[in-house]
Amino acid sequence: MAIAIAFRAVFVGLVMSLLATAPALAQGEPAPAPTSTVHVAPLPGVANPAPAFDALKATNAYLAQVSGEARAKSDSYFEGGYVLTLVDALWAIAISALLLWTRISAAIRNFAQRRTRSRFLQVPIYVVIYFVAITVLTFPLSVYEDFIREHSYGLSNQNFIQWFGDFAKETAVGLIAFAIVASIVYVFIRRTPRYWWAWGTAVMIVFLMIGAMIAPVFISPLFNTYTPLKEGPLKTKILSIARSEGIPATNVYEFDASKQTKRISANVSGFMGTTRISLNDNLLNRSRNQREIIAVLGHEMGHYVLDHTVRLIVFGGLVFLAGFGFVAWGFRGLTSVFGGIWDVRGVDDPAGLPVLMALATFFFLVATPVQNTISRTTEAQADVFGVNAVREPDAFAEAALQLSEYRKLDPTPLEEIIFFDHPSGRSRISMMMRWKAEHLNDPDIKAGPVSPQ
Repeated sequence: MAIAIAFRAVFVGLVMSLLATAPALAQGEPAPAPTSTVHVAPLPGVANPAPAFDALKATNAYLAQVSGEARAKSDSYFEGGYVLTLVDALWAIAISALLLWTRISAAIRNFAQRRTRSRFLQVPIYVVIYFVAITVLTFPLSVYEDFIREHSYGLSNQNFIQWFGDFAKETAVGLIAFAIVASIVYVFIRRTPRYWWAWGTAVMIVFLMIGAMIAPVFISPLFNTYTPLKEGPLKTKILSIARSEGIPATNVYEFDASKQTKRISANVSGFMGTTRISLNDNLLNRSRNQREIIAVLGHEMGHYVLDHTVRLIVFGGLVFLAGFGFVAWGFRGLTSVFGGIWDVRGVDDPAGLPVLMALATFFFLVATPVQNTISRTTEAQADVFGVNAVREPDAFAEAALQLSEYRKLDPTPLEEIIFFDHPSGRSRISMMMRWKAEHLNDPDIKAGPVSPQ
């Protein structure tokens, strides 16, 4: 309405102006229009113009630095993960079927009932035995995926004893977390059997938040030693950027990931008061210069500043809501047909946990592109934030090439949508080069590294 009124006012003003000048235009004969001399001269050139730069050529030149055997090895490793995603899901479903059709699950439930009459305590007793059973049954696959395969591609630095020690710690942490979450979910299953899936989602969201808070302080130190990064220009620069972006961190930590792997990584982890900036020793030792380290940290700081922990919890919660809804629906259908054969007495019966887990496995397998897209778009946002914060597009491109040791650099668009939880190397480098193309005349970019062409 206001826009329409404004247009009418302008229109009326123009009409009144023409009416006011009409008498003068009507008096006498028309006079010749005044003339003037027009001078034509070329515009002055831009001082120190930026050199010609082709973002696509620069991207392709960067990607060409990883070729031949190295590119084939990277592609093979990552593409093998496509198959393993399916194998892991089918293996988990097969284990659930084994526990149900042999009535092992029902026997575990009966054992728990003989130990206590408390329905609450029966759940953790069942869960402990169930968790140990599936850990044993999946152990051969774990050894292949996490030890043998990592060594065959030159990514692991651990011997079997060292690997098994970390595996045992991961299993213990997983057992405790799973027992707590399952026990609470089953409380809601018993109290609200029709709507337990909604309450189960709420429980998962709460535990995701708790996990984000306690992981950097209590979980991560179980596997690595964290020490303050030594004083120097690098630490000063990192903390300066953190302060400028409002990150409440007063120290930077280094952790000894090289005892486990050759992969580079860093993170700004924590939530609600447990924020910690950390980078592993591989990033420190394998980066060619401090620019690359700063570029990686800029990306990680983006996760914090953009509230990605909250974003991932919210979107993860929506995926869990859909998943729990599917599992509740599927459980009713399967147990109505096979419940008597399996000796599963209802959704509140712990013996039905393998049914829930098999359905959840199927759902999250199908939802892989959705979950990866949530993660990948989050990572892309952090990439953009990072290059705007630290202004190191070429350094980030170099870091992306290092990640090619275990991430395919140049997938098809469909591959990237389905299987990539981070942007591909091509996507990330292309983004950096497009950013650089828009900032070529900025003094720091003109003085910085020259991209390959």
